[in-house]
Amino acid sequence: MATNITWHPSLSRSERFSLRSQRGFTIWFTGLSASGKSTVATALEQHLLHLGLSAYRLDGDNVRFGLNKDLGFSEADRNENIRRIAEVAKLFSDSATVALTSFISPYKKDREVARKLHEEDKEGKIDFIEVYVEVPIEVAEQRDPKGLYKKARAGEIKEFTGISAPYEAPDAPEVTIRTDKESVEECVRKIVDYLHQKGLVEPTNEVK
Repeated sequence: MATNITWHPSLSRSERFSLRSQRGFTIWFTGLSASGKSTVATALEQHLLHLGLSAYRLDGDNVRFGLNKDLGFSEADRNENIRRIAEVAKLFSDSATVALTSFISPYKKDREVARKLHEEDKEGKIDFIEVYVEVPIEVAEQRDPKGLYKKARAGEIKEFTGISAPYEAPDAPEVTIRTDKESVEECVRKIVDYLHQKGLVEPTNEVK
């Protein structure tokens, strides 16, 4: 752990939210590979931007090209991967930006760490929305856009979630979507309706 460091305070969350006329929070997408996390998160990001909100999507693959390129896929590395992303998402949230994260994040304890990190600030409104992108593994395998399930079944990829490594589904996510039964637009609408219900976005009749 680093020593000889000092935290330098900045504007408070409430001050930033007031100055930017927007509240920051994190929408955390979790689910199997090929469940549709990135597809729905991208569509939701575009919708929020069309509403005039500041939003930014952190994608599992994209982040591993830069910030987390030193990490592999062991359980320890997966834990660290999610820890770093949770910290980055919290920074976006504190800056009055909606952070959307699309990561498998297979372990409950790691997602709980991310949730608690956001819940440190008790201002009365939710700061962390867990969205479970639920699909049967058979559906995810049929999609397999990157050919990863095929490689995992052939033993070419070790510790692959759902095949040779576990996925622990959320017990009580704020929103559950089924991309095998609902269109992308329907999934986005369900999330937006939840955000409106919680007073985080203004109502809108159109999902783009």
